[in-house]
Amino acid sequence: MQVNGREHINKLGPCVLICNHQSTLDLVICPAPFPQNAATIGKKSLIWLPVFGLFFWLSGNILIDRRNSGKANDTLRQAATEIDLKQRKVWMFPEGTRSYGRGLLPFKTGAFRLAKLAKVPLVPICVADTSQLVDLKRFSNGVVPVRILPPIQLNEADDVRIVADELHQKMAATIAELTEQALRQRANS
Repeated sequence: MQVNGREHINKLGPCVLICNHQSTLDLVICPAPFPQNAATIGKKSLIWLPVFGLFFWLSGNILIDRRNSGKANDTLRQAATEIDLKQRKVWMFPEGTRSYGRGLLPFKTGAFRLAKLAKVPLVPICVADTSQLVDLKRFSNGVVPVRILPPIQLNEADDVRIVADELHQKMAATIAELTEQALRQRANS
C-alpha cells in the first residue's frame, strides 16, 4: 500500500473516516492509514461471523441495526457521544456493503449524519480498485494506492444527501485515477 494524504488525519482530532468498501480484503487494506483510537461502525449481523464477529465487538467497534431506523439512529447518537467523550475517530463504509468490483456503489447517509450530529469533520479515504489490481493467485501484487482527501466539515444547514452525492462523485473520480495510475505503473515495470 502507498498512502498519500496522511497529513489530513495525523493532526486531526475526532472525526468520521469514510472509505470505499470493495471486498473482505478491506479488513487488511483499510486499517493501515487509520490512527489509533479509531472504532468502526459495522452492521449488526457481523456479530454472527465465527471468531471475527466476537473480536470485532470486543475490540470496541460499534454494531448498527440497519433494518430498524429507530435503533440505527440511537446507535448514531451513541457513536456521536463516544466521539465526543473518548475523542475517537470513527470509520464507516458509506456504501453499506462490499462492491466486489462493481465500482463505487451509492452512498447511504449514516456517516454524513454522524459527522453532522457529532460536529466533527468527515475524512474521505479512497482505495484504488483492488478487483483490477490484486490477484490472489500471485504472491506479490505490487502497490495498492490509497489517497486521503481533505476533511469536510458539515454545517447545520447542509443537506446530507447532497453532500453524500457530491462526495461520491469526487471519490469515484479519485478511485478511477488511482487505479489507472497503478495499472500504468504495473505495465511499465
